[in-house]
Amino acid sequence: MSRDRLEAAIADARRAVVFTGAGISTESGIPDFRSPGGVWSRMKPIMFDEFVASAAKRREAWQRVFSGAAGWVGAAPNDGHRAVARLVARGTVAAVITQNVDNLHQESGVPAARIIELHGNASYATCLDCGLRHELEVLKQSFLGRDEIPACRDCGGLVKTATISRAEAATLACDLFIVLGSSLVVYPAAGFPLLAKSCGAGLAIVNREPTPHDALADIVLHDEIGPVLAAAVP
Repeated sequence: MSRDRLEAAIADARRAVVFTGAGISTESGIPDFRSPGGVWSRMKPIMFDEFVASAAKRREAWQRVFSGAAGWVGAAPNDGHRAVARLVARGTVAAVITQNVDNLHQESGVPAARIIELHGNASYATCLDCGLRHELEVLKQSFLGRDEIPACRDCGGLVKTATISRAEAATLACDLFIVLGSSLVVYPAAGFPLLAKSCGAGLAIVNREPTPHDALADIVLHDEIGPVLAAAVP
């Protein structure tokens, strides 16, 4: 049975990587970005080059952040997030690579140093020039109170919700790569499971819908993430 195989694979792992997509957070009430009714069916994503080139796009992006338009404000971690946090605390999982920006892995107890956020983080921002961290509450006051598009308080550079990427190194070093709630259709993110597999790691995929990588995986479960992980990681 695939659930038993997943539990056994996790028990045997010594340096696993967990890779999460929107599917792990739908169980917290956050809409899947690309599904019907999700965020991107209601608003077009603002790409990085658009953000940098256009003050109007920057203003629109910050309006979305501070208005809660993306839909993650007030959400809380679910059983899937908490199970991942237990695996990190036990030393089984060395890194969590996530496509999400909702901060729920941090809120579930995973140390920030163990989280690699491929698409940024909606809870803080950094200067694109000097890298200085900016707390969103401070930026929110100037944006909503004085209608100022956030800029770095030190160098005056553009400020954007934070982006970090150490995913490749973590993937190369893992012995088990666990995909949770990702459709695995968007590259380069979808390439990490293939990289792990090519380097000899086991590959497990838990997602409600089939993914393009299912045929290559050692374990595939089309199921809800929270109940599966809660049983596999007591």
